[in-house]
Amino acid sequence: MSVGFRILNRKSTAPKKLVDAFAKLPVANVSDAMNRVTAAGPRLRPMHASGGMAGVALTVRSRPGDNLMLHKAIDLAEPGDVIVVDAGGDLTNALMGELMLAYAVKRGVAGFVLNGAIRDVDAFVSTNLPTFAAGVTHRGPYKDGPGEINVPISLDGMVIEPGDIVIGDSDGVLAVPLADAEEILKKTLAKQDAEARQMKAISEGTNDRAWVDAALNERGCTFPQD
Repeated sequence: MSVGFRILNRKSTAPKKLVDAFAKLPVANVSDAMNRVTAAGPRLRPMHASGGMAGVALTVRSRPGDNLMLHKAIDLAEPGDVIVVDAGGDLTNALMGELMLAYAVKRGVAGFVLNGAIRDVDAFVSTNLPTFAAGVTHRGPYKDGPGEINVPISLDGMVIEPGDIVIGDSDGVLAVPLADAEEILKKTLAKQDAEARQMKAISEGTNDRAWVDAALNERGCTFPQD
């Protein structure tokens, strides 16, 4: 085995039913259910026109500015996969453009998360395949390697294992560990229900705001005197 230049198989994969359940949820609420400690960083922003993303992680680690292993990952991708690439966050050379995007659509790829740059932005907007990247440059990639496929990677401290659930929307990207996904889903659905009740109370003018003063009093805040 050649560490740093290898392709592995995924040992486990999130079931479609579970992925579909997360696809209906806001990333922010899932993040809250994970106690707000996991994030891929604010640099990863949507490059497509609109809409959310949910799929199974196909992970890639590549040399900055090199897309040889990303090409191979698209060859290997199964419908519903989200290809997640750690390319070090370098923005000097684009990792992909419209030709690779078109091929990915043909392969049924559900989206991309690229810790690096893209080019041909108009194609990403018009195609509208969910794509999150760190930036844009017209300079093309190299195709020499090295790189690895289906290994654990990290984006700004967020660890992604092959087969994890990856979701994204206008607020950013989040990886849901497969081992904890069922529990996280239950907690997120409970939060959704609580927020729905709060929105109803706001609409009806019955929202209880006593907690704000209670929190301030607990911290010794002084208030203006009459």
